[in-house]
Amino acid sequence: MNVPQHIAIILDGNGRWAKKKGMPRNYGHAEGSKNVERICEDAYKMGVKYLTVYAFSTENWKRPKDEVDTLMNLLRSYMKTCLKTAEKNRMRVRVLGDKTALDEDIRKRIAELETATKDNDGLCFQIALNYGSRDEILRAIRKVCEDCKEGKVKSEEINESLFAAYLDTHDIPDPDLMIRTSGEQRLSNYLLWQLAYSEFYFTDVLWPDFTKDELAKAIEFYNSRDRRFGGVKEEQKNV
Repeated sequence: MNVPQHIAIILDGNGRWAKKKGMPRNYGHAEGSKNVERICEDAYKMGVKYLTVYAFSTENWKRPKDEVDTLMNLLRSYMKTCLKTAEKNRMRVRVLGDKTALDEDIRKRIAELETATKDNDGLCFQIALNYGSRDEILRAIRKVCEDCKEGKVKSEEINESLFAAYLDTHDIPDPDLMIRTSGEQRLSNYLLWQLAYSEFYFTDVLWPDFTKDELAKAIEFYNSRDRRFGGVKEEQKNV
């Protein structure tokens, strides 16, 4: 089976999962955080080299303050856990998004995590945090404009590869497969530039219930697609 080199996931359904169990939304976020660790390990064992997850969007600040505060505290805790997991599995961690809006202690932990894992040779794990694709593109445009003003870049030199080097995902290959859990079928401002030629897989499974078997189903779907021409493979059209 052909395993995608890079999988991007929108972690959706934590709140609904908790509600189904008669628990508060924050319980769902905590369980969803634990599942990220499991899927990271499963994905790497299956041969995935890059895994990017949508943890907190620029729009998530609009959620109730108590929920946002809980998510930030979960993030603080996760940074510690992630460092231990990275050391164990040789995982390289990188955070995408605008870090300036995060509290100083969180920014410090992110910097420590990225520095401590930068030479690891296992799974390349990207966490999209305070991330919005439109924001990312605008930030990249501003950087390009600054470099043009300073004479570092000429306007006629700007092409797709040069612009991509200004994005948060520079030096990371574009995702081959995007997975969204919980039944929603939209991108929600996630990796709009990078997902231009990715395959999309939507599942009704809520994120805390997303297992290795569910990941395998997504990869099977990926293998059913014709990556050369787009669409379903020829042999499946007559099934």
